[in-house]
Amino acid sequence: MKQDVDLDSVVRKRIRGLRVARGWSLDDLAARCFLSPSTLSRIETGHRRIALDQLTLIARALGATLDQLVGPPEDDDVVIRPHRDMARGMTTWLLSREAGPHGVTAAKIRIAKPAPRRGTDALGVHPGRDRFTVLSGTVELLLGERAILVEAGAAAEFSTMIPHAFGAHDGPAEILCVLDHGGQRTHHQP
Repeated sequence: MKQDVDLDSVVRKRIRGLRVARGWSLDDLAARCFLSPSTLSRIETGHRRIALDQLTLIARALGATLDQLVGPPEDDDVVIRPHRDMARGMTTWLLSREAGPHGVTAAKIRIAKPAPRRGTDALGVHPGRDRFTVLSGTVELLLGERAILVEAGAAAEFSTMIPHAFGAHDGPAEILCVLDHGGQRTHHQP
């Protein structure tokens, strides 16, 4: 029952939103759908149930389909949900739904754990290049025999065929990175 009430509210908001977006008053819409302005007002405010025949007239007048007015309010095409990897101490938001030119993907990564210590076999390699900009905090990049601190506002780019790993230095850090296919598989493991 609650879902019906929620959908009813969404439909009312969509009708009003489309009317207002077109710059129409209740009188303007009423003239186009052959309903009285008071009936439309009661429909928009929830003081009257919407009959199917009325909904059809309103949809046609607004230039919308019934599906557009009554479809469930889904947000998966808009909202990017995080992928949390507790073991690695990372949360990843893939900002590209599809790979861009040359197979690259943009991602935001929040890093909570420090970089692994040397000698732990934690440095990995994969084909391609990694590129990232530090948005907040400091990232410790282990690259071959080097340990490089990359602070907020700075960026790094390197061949991923060099053994590498990274982690947060003195607290969490956030990066914006561009990953090729190999980098996406390595840094975003669903």
